[in-house]
Amino acid sequence: MTASITSTETHEGPVKSGFWSLTLGSIGVVFGDIGTSPLYAFHEAVKAAAHGEPVSRVIVLGVLSLILWALLIVVTAKYVLLLLRADNNGEGGTLSLMALGQRALGRRSWVLLALGVIGASMFIGDSMITPAISVLSAVEGLKLATPALEHYVVPVTVLILVLLFAVQSKGTALVASAFGPVMVIWFTVIAVMGAVHIADDPSVLAAINPYYAVQFVLSHGTIGLVTLGAVFLAVTGGEALYADLGHFGRKPIQSAWMFFVLPALLINYFGQGALVLSDPSAIQHSFYRMVPDKLVLPLVGLATAATVIASQAVITGAYSLVYQAVQLGLLPRFEVRYTSESHAGQIYLPRVNRLLLIGVMLLVLLFHTPSNLASAYGIAVSTTMVADGIMGFVVIWKLWNWRAAAAAAVIIPFVVVDLSFFSANLLKLLEGAWVPLLFGIVMAGTIWTWRKGSGILVQKTRRIEVPLDDLIRSLEKRPPHIVKGTAVFLTSDPSFVPTALLHNLKHNKVLHEHNVILTIETAQTPRVDLSERFRMEKISDKFSKVRLRFGFMEQPNVPKALAIARKQGWQFDIMSTSFFVSRRSLKASAQSGMPLWQDHLFIALSRSANDATDYFQIPTGRVVEVGTQVTI
Repeated sequence: MTASITSTETHEGPVKSGFWSLTLGSIGVVFGDIGTSPLYAFHEAVKAAAHGEPVSRVIVLGVLSLILWALLIVVTAKYVLLLLRADNNGEGGTLSLMALGQRALGRRSWVLLALGVIGASMFIGDSMITPAISVLSAVEGLKLATPALEHYVVPVTVLILVLLFAVQSKGTALVASAFGPVMVIWFTVIAVMGAVHIADDPSVLAAINPYYAVQFVLSHGTIGLVTLGAVFLAVTGGEALYADLGHFGRKPIQSAWMFFVLPALLINYFGQGALVLSDPSAIQHSFYRMVPDKLVLPLVGLATAATVIASQAVITGAYSLVYQAVQLGLLPRFEVRYTSESHAGQIYLPRVNRLLLIGVMLLVLLFHTPSNLASAYGIAVSTTMVADGIMGFVVIWKLWNWRAAAAAAVIIPFVVVDLSFFSANLLKLLEGAWVPLLFGIVMAGTIWTWRKGSGILVQKTRRIEVPLDDLIRSLEKRPPHIVKGTAVFLTSDPSFVPTALLHNLKHNKVLHEHNVILTIETAQTPRVDLSERFRMEKISDKFSKVRLRFGFMEQPNVPKALAIARKQGWQFDIMSTSFFVSRRSLKASAQSGMPLWQDHLFIALSRSANDATDYFQIPTGRVVEVGTQVTI
């Protein structure tokens, strides 16, 4: 069985940057979310298992064993060893996996599209919960240091998060350089804390035996399932390993996890377990109780820095995911700002940033404590993991050319484990898990409305469009007045006459000396080679068809792409070129094929879309906009 995949290390970025610098960078960005889980995961899982009763040895060993094997099965085996090999030209993540699966099938699959949309929607929900629960957990250490500061936990958390979102527009280049070293210190510190306390009760190492995990779940009924949902907090962030594949490469992420991050996490969790076995009352603040009182405040400071880094990682991940969704036609065009001249992946989406900030603030003010938020956490990530597993089966079967039975034998155990965690998290539905589910439903509904409305709009405009070949023959028989220069008409279908061209002929009664019918396509790959960027077809003396292709991770720049045409003999001069863009004004109709509320939502989304001129980076001084009204 051979896998027809492209290793990320063959890509230019990872080779140039160097293995060790990429490994350090991955520690700072990739593992922020899962790396701060010891702040709350063990405490919440033991509390769920005890269910108001005293903490016993069976509970501690059962929870530790569940955490250990969840990290080994879900994160290490599924993501680090398997899915990291399923890269889409070096890129990872839910939407990349969806695109890879559709390419493997050789056609568009509504099942894969639905899984990709659900997984992406839930990831955005996770992007709201992670900053809230992580920063709250870190700042909550203030209560242990000085009980009088208890009332300041929420205000301090809100202040930190507002500042974090406020600096997003400045870019993360300067801060990101410190991410790696800070997280190295964090993982080193938590490992030392754990190693010191394992000596409190070395028998805690018995939890390595999976018997304790299986026995606990089977013998505790509903409480065992509830505990499983809390244990899942230890693996949230595991999907980020795959999402950040394109930034760091497979081997740096695998090495950082296997030889540094995973051991540090396990040592800390077992240290917390040994501490609680020796002193059951320590479970109230098991993480901060691992250090002497005089070191609590410094540890709060370090934990806050680590959680800010974890929050930054999921925020930038949300930007990248939404940008991919826009490029794949799942969402309307959002304003994208580049915050770095040297790193194309560093982008800022103002509208997404505002929505995330509002969501995070609502979560902090609604739930107040990490324990309350823990009920909302997990459902989003477990849903994404289930979707990744099913799409992974398609990739392994069709793209890697495995037999269906062999692919199923590998994937089904992972999907069963993910479904177990998903089911366990569903038990927390009324306690807070409804929040990410509600957001996921709203997000998926928005994507569905946009795709359905766009399809209806294409069908309606198609009925009144004129075939391009017919127009050219008509113009050759009765040529209008010819003016000098080049006119570029943007269209989604080059077989038909662009609306802007028809209106130009109808109202201005002129035709340019050179006319280009320009189509911009988004490939199912993250990036497109420059050799494949531009394709030109001359169809008459005055008309040419040009197709520009961009990857779904690339920012379309039309003038820059058209400049490539000079190598193919076309004398492109931006100063003698006019770009004609059609701007549609939409009106709702009772016969649109969608409910009226969906019509209005689609129209609102269309109006909120970023201007095509800005999105494609066309100089505004060279653009002519033609307005048309369409009833949808």
